Amino acid sequence: QVQLVESGGGSVQAGGSLRLSCVVAASSRYVPYWGWFRQSPGKEREGVATIDYGSGKAFYDDSVKGRFTIARDNSAYLQMNSLKPEDTAMYYCAAAVGKFFPRGGSLNPNDYDYWGQGTQVTVSS
Repeated sequence: QVQLVESGGGSVQAGGSLRLSCVVAASSRYVPYWGWFRQSPGKEREGVATIDYGSGKAFYDDSVKGRFTIARDNSAYLQMNSLKPEDTAMYYCAAAVGKFFPRGGSLNPNDYDYWGQGTQVTVSS
């Protein structure tokens, strides 16, 4: 079992920055792939960034490319810069174990096994 706990959400004005963190609580289980996802009311959950823990290889959804950066050590992080009102959503981190992704990660939420409780990000114009 992998329990994920996110933090770092909040309210900012457009153009601002936030840094989200995701820690694995009470477990030393190795997580090979991390992902960050977001979901707005009435919309499906979408992947924004993913990283391969071993190689550090990461890729992003086009909507956040150049503005968001995913990183990892024993936890996962999402640095969000130049935030826009359309980035407003509940953000979730997720862990995939026992899988192999040739691209180095996945932005498909169905590929992930464990999820955090979410942290709200609100960007005002």
